[in-house]
Amino acid sequence: MTRRRAAGDRGQAAVEYAGVLALLVFVALAAVQVGLVAYTAQQAGTAARAAARTEATLDGTGRGPSAGRGAISGWLADGARFDPGTCSGEDDEVSVTVVVEVPSLLPVFDFDPAVRTVTMPCD
Repeated sequence: MTRRRAAGDRGQAAVEYAGVLALLVFVALAAVQVGLVAYTAQQAGTAARAAARTEATLDGTGRGPSAGRGAISGWLADGARFDPGTCSGEDDEVSVTVVVEVPSLLPVFDFDPAVRTVTMPCD
């Protein structure tokens, strides 16, 4: 006995495939976004260390932000903000704070910027 499909079932597999495919693309982009957040946080730490090290060894000459920008990826360095300290007076250490904006792949993702502060002893 042969069964015939109802006329309303035609194309059902294609519609299900499109729905599942859209969900899989969203999950993949979410995974990439999580990786971007981690990478941005790591780059902010690298920039803060490089800037603090430069300020500490060059006695607060103000070259820390340029050293920090040079230590991270160019596409993140453009939006990085630095708050460098100085080695002056009775201070025997310098603190540098770096704020790097986290890039967003989809409009549903909105993350706070990555903020890292590093303190190093002055020479």
